[in-house]
Amino acid sequence: MLVSQKFPSRPASLFASASFAFAIFMLLTGCGSREKLEGAVSLDGSSTVFPISEAIAEEYLAVRPNIRITVGVSGTGGGFKKFMAGETDINDASRPIKSSEVAQSIASGYEFIELPVAFDGLSIVVNTDNTWVDSLSVEELHKIWQPGSSVKQWSDVRVEWPQQDIKLYGPGTDSGTFDYFTETINGKSGASRPDYTASEDDNALVRGISGDVNAMGYFGFAYYAANKDNLKLVPVDGGSGAVAPSPETINNGSYSPLSRPIFIYVRKDALEKIAVMDFVKFYLANAGALSSEVGYIPLPEKVYARALQRVEQRTAGTAYGEDNEARADDLLSDD
Repeated sequence: MLVSQKFPSRPASLFASASFAFAIFMLLTGCGSREKLEGAVSLDGSSTVFPISEAIAEEYLAVRPNIRITVGVSGTGGGFKKFMAGETDINDASRPIKSSEVAQSIASGYEFIELPVAFDGLSIVVNTDNTWVDSLSVEELHKIWQPGSSVKQWSDVRVEWPQQDIKLYGPGTDSGTFDYFTETINGKSGASRPDYTASEDDNALVRGISGDVNAMGYFGFAYYAANKDNLKLVPVDGGSGAVAPSPETINNGSYSPLSRPIFIYVRKDALEKIAVMDFVKFYLANAGALSSEVGYIPLPEKVYARALQRVEQRTAGTAYGEDNEARADDLLSDD
């Protein structure tokens, strides 16, 4: 049984691109597709990672129908609070774990295993009837979104743009997307003007932007991909010319600086439960195929293999947290 929040529907049929991974999973676990494995698995956290986790959960239930899976959305930070309190097995995270969250993990006694699952390109979008915005630079995004911003109208960004009030939309403060965007664009996590419409539900942001010609906002690429007929994507100039996010530009790093890895964090003690271990292995076996189906970019197979090794060896800790040097490019290295 799957309990989840709603996301735009995927194709009803099983994904052909995932079939081989499913078969390998069943071969490695030595189980029939209808094995009577029972138990429960709980996930919460990032709305950005939610589409992948929901897709994984749906396909997992096709082979493990007696497992109860709950997939919630409370933002990366909100999810970590539940995770560190022992309320969930897995936290979806659209940013690496913070130092304060690591400290909370130590205090709570819950060790975690960090697993990258896909690439995302944080996307800037406007209304489809917006005819004037053809691109935005990182400097212009900073001008718009910085704390104390004086930008009220489009003409405050570029004088040739309309003297119309900008209506801003973005994730709430518990969102990892909010943390990533503010750190990348404004230089500090959490640094943002407060006068915008905030929501942990990215679908609510989609509805707001698609309904207002003067709206602009940001969220993960999957939500643009699922609503491309109702939104206009804005290329971003990070210093080398304006580039729009796409599977190609996110994967090759040319969509910079708003490309990022996204993660799941698994409580080490939760892996003692057979259902959780089984689900995590299934997740890693199918994350590549299913992330592309919902609008994200698969990681190289070697990254999923390393992640599985971390799970099997119960390797706790973070390589990507605030006090570490690892970055998105390291996922592609051969070391």
